[in-house]
Amino acid sequence: METLIYDKLDKKAVKCNICNHFCTIKEGKRGICRVRENQRGRLMTLVYPRVIANSVDPIEKKPLFHIKPGSYSYSIATVGCNFQCSFCQNSNIAQMPRDYKDNIQGSDMLPETIVKEALKTGCESISYTYTEPTIFCELAIETARLAKKEGLLNIFVTNG
Repeated sequence: METLIYDKLDKKAVKCNICNHFCTIKEGKRGICRVRENQRGRLMTLVYPRVIANSVDPIEKKPLFHIKPGSYSYSIATVGCNFQCSFCQNSNIAQMPRDYKDNIQGSDMLPETIVKEALKTGCESISYTYTEPTIFCELAIETARLAKKEGLLNIFVTNG
């Protein structure tokens, strides 16, 4: 899927504008997050809709204590991150594209399925978490639109 926020440059290079790294990516290469790739002058996301983690968490884990206290949030993540923190508690999935020779792990989970699972499990929100959600914003945005229609809150747990 073509990404949402980038500029086309000369010689089929692209500039990713999704985070403050503003990666300039040559044809056939990836940005620092390892999940956005320049394919023939178009910046493509490699993680839509490949979810690596999905879980029901207490909202306080986000950590939110004054928004729907005592409720549960359906949490999702894809692989990849635009940071390389030595203390990251989720580095096994955040750094997975680097660790697995750029192989994108995960299972396909469309936005409709994510929202249905959140509702089925009694969650009052969906959290985009565990890794950096801005790098999977295409999946998050589509999911968030559907979630809002169903009365679910959307929570971005981000490094930025």
